[in-house]
Amino acid sequence: MNIRRRQAHDPQGHSSALNDILFILLLFFLIISTLANPNVVKLSIPKAKSDTKAKQTVVVSVNDKQEFFVGTTMVAVDSLKSSISAAIAKSQDVEPTVVINADKQATADNIVAIMRAAHDLQLRTVLAVENNSR
Repeated sequence: MNIRRRQAHDPQGHSSALNDILFILLLFFLIISTLANPNVVKLSIPKAKSDTKAKQTVVVSVNDKQEFFVGTTMVAVDSLKSSISAAIAKSQDVEPTVVINADKQATADNIVAIMRAAHDLQLRTVLAVENNSR
């Protein structure tokens, strides 16, 4: 006859595998979070109640041949400032804005020339870019 008493067993769950799983999940999320948006610059973007296209006072464009257009009129670099001020005078907007449409082949010097002309006239400039979310 076996009279020995059995030792009382405390029910316990084994958590050694849980530590491994949590470590792998942590590592996975750390790697994914660095790869998700590596080239994103966090900016505080202003919000508007109305469409910003209505506030475009003057559109200055530079094509791939480095030619300047104020609206649809082709102008020389020397007369850029006077052409912008004439277009601003026609619009009579309270807060005039110069929108710069530049081709990918346009040089930075030409874009800066437009920005300098607008700065001399104390106007706000906006560079139009393509929306990549589509």
